[in-house]
Amino acid sequence: MTINLKAHTQSLLDNYERCFSQALIAHGADAPARLMAAPFVVLSHGNEADPIFNYANRTAQTLFEMDWAQFTALPSRFSAQSMHRDERQKLLDEVQTQGYSDNYKGIRISATGKRFYIHQARIWNLLDPEGERIGQAATFSNWEWL
Repeated sequence: MTINLKAHTQSLLDNYERCFSQALIAHGADAPARLMAAPFVVLSHGNEADPIFNYANRTAQTLFEMDWAQFTALPSRFSAQSMHRDERQKLLDEVQTQGYSDNYKGIRISATGKRFYIHQARIWNLLDPEGERIGQAATFSNWEWL
């Protein structure tokens, strides 16, 4: 799936501010490059029946050990081991209803099978300009290898 990186970055930033009343990063013409290079993870997936990742900044790509092409072809449920997918789905259902979640914790897995525990993750709904849900995003900067 190909996304317009400038428009998607704007959506990530606008929706983050709507949900958390603060900026993820400053807006500006260079925001797509700065978000891609940010020292924290930013991910998003679309609104498909089995949502596919449509964005992963470089920190996410490094942590999950996947490049852009691999990431943006992956159903987001595969970021968690099968035993943790019910917990992940419950969280995403809550976010769909409430609009966001603050301070999420959970275990995730890289492409090579390395497990890590994320702390203080924020998850939020992505809405288009008409207010229709187009996906969900997450960010976190705290994790530890298991």
